[in-house]
Amino acid sequence: MHFNEIAGQFAIEGNVTDVRPLGNGLINDTYLVSASEGKRYVLQRINHAIFKDVDLLQRNIVYVTAHIRTKLTAAGETDVDRKVLRFISLKDCDSTYYSDGESYWRMSAFIEDSVTVEAVTPESSYYAGKAFGDFQSMLVDIKDPIGETIPDFHNMELRARQLREAVAKDPEGRCSEPEIRDFLSEIDLHIEEMCKAERLHREGILPKRICHCDTKVSNMLFDKDGSVLCVIDLDTLMPSFIFSDVGDFLRTAANYVAEDCPEIDKVGFNMDIFRPFIKGYLESAASFLTEVERENIPYAAALFPFMQAVRFLTDYINGDTYYKIAYPEHNLVRTRNQMALFRSVLSHWDQMKAIISK
Repeated sequence: MHFNEIAGQFAIEGNVTDVRPLGNGLINDTYLVSASEGKRYVLQRINHAIFKDVDLLQRNIVYVTAHIRTKLTAAGETDVDRKVLRFISLKDCDSTYYSDGESYWRMSAFIEDSVTVEAVTPESSYYAGKAFGDFQSMLVDIKDPIGETIPDFHNMELRARQLREAVAKDPEGRCSEPEIRDFLSEIDLHIEEMCKAERLHREGILPKRICHCDTKVSNMLFDKDGSVLCVIDLDTLMPSFIFSDVGDFLRTAANYVAEDCPEIDKVGFNMDIFRPFIKGYLESAASFLTEVERENIPYAAALFPFMQAVRFLTDYINGDTYYKIAYPEHNLVRTRNQMALFRSVLSHWDQMKAIISK
C-alpha cells in the first residue's frame, strides 16, 4: 500500500499532498505528511517486532497524552497543541492506529516551529532533567493503571537471572576466559545491592511511577527560542521506578564516550552533565518524590551502566545472539566500557550524595 493511501486512512484536515521521510529514529520509520488545508502530520510505522501489543501501546499513549492535555488546560496553558502530542483517529472509528495487513501505522499532528537537539551539553541536560521531571509530575495522579509495553524492561533481578542461566549453560565455553571470570566475580560483589529496587518495591517502600523509560535529549521538542515544548517518543511509556528516567539518561549522556568505545581509559562519568540534569529534575519532581526515591538517585546512576554491562556480558557468553555486533569481541568491549563507567559512577558517590542533599 502506498504511503499516501495509508495516510488517507486517518481523519486529517484536507487531502494528502506529500509524504517524505522525517528524522533518524532507530525503532520506527517516520514520515512527514502534508495536507491540502496547510496542516502537517507525522506518520509512523510502529515496530511491532519490539512492541508486540500495539493496542496496549496506543491505549497507553492516548490515555496519558489526554491526561497531560487536561492538566495543561486546567493550568491555563494557551498553547496546548504544542505542549503535548495529539494523535489522529481513523476516519471510520476511534482507533489511533491502522493495520495494512503487514505493518501498523499511527499519525499525530506535526508541531510547527519545533526543533530537536542531539548534542548533550550542560544546558540541554538541565532542560532534559526538568522536562522529564515535569512529565512524571503531571502523571502522578493518573487514576487507571497503564500496561507494560515491554515487560520487565528495566528489571535488574531478571537480568541477573539471565546472566546466571547463561553461565550455567556456557554454550560457547567463554566463561573459562580469565577476563570473563574476573567480570563475573566483580558483578557478584555488587549484584545484591543493584537488585534493591525490586526488593524495596516488594516491601512497599518504593513506588512505581509512570515513566518515559527512554530519556534522552533528542526525545524532547524545543521551541525556536530554546525553551522545551514537550516530551516525544512515548512508546516505552510504562510503570517503572523513577530510576529508569534518571539512570537511563545519565548512562549515555554522562559517559565521555560511546558505550562501545574500546578506549576504556577514556570512559568516565561526567559530573558536569549529572549536576545540571539533577538540578532540573529535582526542580520539577521534588513535589512528589519520596525520601527513598530522592536518596537513591546515585544508585540510579550506578544501576544503569551495571545493568547494561550484565546484559552485554550475558549476550557475549550466549554467543552474541541478541545485540548486533560489528566484530567478534564487540559485546566484550561493551561490557568493559560499561563496567568502567559503573566504577567511575561509584567513585563520584559522595559528590552525588552532596548534590541531592542540597
